[in-house]
Amino acid sequence: MENHIETLKKYNGFAPALFIEEATTDCIKNSFFKTGDIYNIESLVSNNYDAIINIKKLNDINELNAFQTAIHAKLKPNGLYIGKVETNENNSQRIKEEQHKLIAPFYSFFDFVFRRVFPRMPVLNRIHQFITKGTNKCISSCEAIGRLYYCGFEVIETKAINNNMYFVARKKTEVRSNVKEILYGPLFIMKRVSKNNKIIKVYKLRTMHPYAEYVQEYLHNKNQLAKGGKFNNDFRITSYGKWFRKFWIDELPMLINILKLEIKLVGVRPLSPHFLSLYSDELKKLRITVKPGLLPPFYADMPTTLEEIMQSEINYIHSYNKNGWRCDIRYLYKIVVNIVFKNKRSS
Repeated sequence: MENHIETLKKYNGFAPALFIEEATTDCIKNSFFKTGDIYNIESLVSNNYDAIINIKKLNDINELNAFQTAIHAKLKPNGLYIGKVETNENNSQRIKEEQHKLIAPFYSFFDFVFRRVFPRMPVLNRIHQFITKGTNKCISSCEAIGRLYYCGFEVIETKAINNNMYFVARKKTEVRSNVKEILYGPLFIMKRVSKNNKIIKVYKLRTMHPYAEYVQEYLHNKNQLAKGGKFNNDFRITSYGKWFRKFWIDELPMLINILKLEIKLVGVRPLSPHFLSLYSDELKKLRITVKPGLLPPFYADMPTTLEEIMQSEINYIHSYNKNGWRCDIRYLYKIVVNIVFKNKRSS
């Protein structure tokens, strides 16, 4: 291992070598690679290593989920997987450094279209795969972390070094039996808790990076909730996604749920099981007595803390159970006034 660290210092610089050396201080049996070939990993003995280090960028590894799952299988329980990725932010910075300032904006645009739009669209994703052979992928920091959780790891440290994001991940859960590459299109379906504890599929335009659904636990551990019950520094949201959310464009597909009579126009926001688990037991019981809605009471009361949001929803549910549609009309009026005339938005 010492020879590998010295080689890394020679060709990649002192900082990456120091990061890896510190992360593996207590690791005895390690394996060091610079490979994107899954067969090099599969040749190792299963459940045998304290740490596996691979300094090949995740961007250049084909069938990345299968590759990382193979690493997972070779690690001992709580073993460490160390690697690196050029994130979208790193990529943008590299383009600025390498291209003339007049060329960089055009280069960035075509880079965005080919490396980020093509892989998300039917047919176009096949063209992209044929040309790139699954390498030179655009990967956001959110996607990189989400893929690690999807493959059974827990991310314990990340660090920006030499315009790459290095990470240390711990083997946490058992290997998934159906690991695959997931295609993320512009429209996505979310599983949300509805009336009578029924799980419904809610439709929205995608505003988050791929694999964002797997980083909620990581985000909750790293960041506190901000005003409005949202996460501080929510890196799951794309730049265009912030614009979509500001003008509610992402909510338009939920009209499908209204037509299917799964949600109402006004009602408590449909939540994921994980986010619902943050709520009080009282509110959990109350929530399953009513259908969720497109326009939540949040926009009528504009609470700023999780406790205030819960109280706002409790007040709404009690009022709705007592007054029915008349309650929704009253809340709809308050919501329209706040949004249209007072220009209030969620954070």
